[in-house]
Amino acid sequence: NRVGYTRVGCTRTMSKLTVSQLQSLPGVCAETPRETDGYMLQQTMLRIVDPKPSLDFYTRVLGMTLVCKLDFPDMAFSLYFLGYVKKEDIPEDPTARAAWMFGLPGLIELTHNYGTENDPDFKGYADGNSEPGKGFGHIGVSVRSVEAACERFQALGVDFVKKPEDGKMRNLAFIRDPNGYWIEILEPSNAAQFVEWATDNHS
Repeated sequence: NRVGYTRVGCTRTMSKLTVSQLQSLPGVCAETPRETDGYMLQQTMLRIVDPKPSLDFYTRVLGMTLVCKLDFPDMAFSLYFLGYVKKEDIPEDPTARAAWMFGLPGLIELTHNYGTENDPDFKGYADGNSEPGKGFGHIGVSVRSVEAACERFQALGVDFVKKPEDGKMRNLAFIRDPNGYWIEILEPSNAAQFVEWATDNHS
């Protein structure tokens, strides 16, 4: 049985694996090392050209909260951490805030190297989905309704890579942030149809 995922608009194939079969795939460690107890995926870092449009996009368009900002003037860069947290939960003390923030899962870290926003010769960063530099694909944001979210994105003038009705994979969208990074917009309630569609195409 094949298990795979290809780019938007291409065939996706997978099998209806049991948990045991899933954990028996080549390369998967049979027993999670006890030493990794307490590990979590805390952040994904994206380099940005200009903080202002990026912060506007992630806070206004995607509804994230700016959790923490760390400045490193001697090294000429700043870090912005964003995620889906309540503003009232953010500690007021900067040191306590940083400690609290690094204990949160699933944050986006935006890295701004000073001067890129005013450099006419700077061409931007590779988005990972085009040559050269293909590798990184996208981040994913789960929403209550892909249709409603995309109607709002459309009204806000967001750039779409794929709309929900495009291609073979329906009820799934991809948008671009101001730096060209792809963001998958998905709805958990649609998961069953993706599995069924993929299995039918594989049979």
